[in-house]
Amino acid sequence: MPESLDDERNTPPSGELDFVGIDDDSPANKCPAVLVVPGTGDIVQVGRRVTDPATLARLSEHTSIADDEVAIWTPANLKPSLLKALTGDYEPDQSGPGEPSFEELLAGTVRSVVHLEARDTYDATDPAFLKWQQDGDTSYAWDEWIDLVGGAVARGVRFRRLRIVSEPVSDYIRWEHAISYGNLKAGEELRWLPRHLAYDLPHPVADFFMYDQRLIAYNFSAGDGTDTGRMEYVADPRKILPIVGMFEMLWERGIPHDDYTPS
Repeated sequence: MPESLDDERNTPPSGELDFVGIDDDSPANKCPAVLVVPGTGDIVQVGRRVTDPATLARLSEHTSIADDEVAIWTPANLKPSLLKALTGDYEPDQSGPGEPSFEELLAGTVRSVVHLEARDTYDATDPAFLKWQQDGDTSYAWDEWIDLVGGAVARGVRFRRLRIVSEPVSDYIRWEHAISYGNLKAGEELRWLPRHLAYDLPHPVADFFMYDQRLIAYNFSAGDGTDTGRMEYVADPRKILPIVGMFEMLWERGIPHDDYTPS
């Protein structure tokens, strides 16, 4: 237990950290990791919070956990990294993998992906969107997406996309509908849900991807619809379960792409 909540030892100088190792058996999440505070040799660990009541009860027999502390589960394969951190026998200039890319998350998915989009406009500066506004051109560079998602669908991953839209629809949504042939060609199941049909159902305030019903990646857009680049990852089953049920209720009311005409 720390001496105080503002113990200076808990704050790495200038936020500096040396990356030592990561759990290679967790390619989709890339969460459990070991890092060292340069200068002090203090160890920083990233991992899943222990929440199992029985395990916490056992822990309480040996130590107390203060309000500003958590018990962290560390996989056995990180023992070598912990040993390097303890002895200082590691390369200080190593870099971790950072946030997982969509490609990495999709590669680790074996059963299903669902994607919820609930905005009426996204990046309105997209050249393809601007061209469509001028001349109605519906051509779009879909090849990379078709190869990527189509490959996952071919190996058995079910990919569903649900778009919640206001009616009358915005120009951006009308354009998205016009170029959705690429989503379909990639093997996506696509449905549209007018907002007035979904008003009584709960749904998050941010768009998200959900992989195998075990990881949700929320993404956040700015007020003008552009992507902020900020992501939040949720792997706690207690937080995922309500989203699973919520999406299925929304999906049930959605209108298949072939049957939906933007009004």
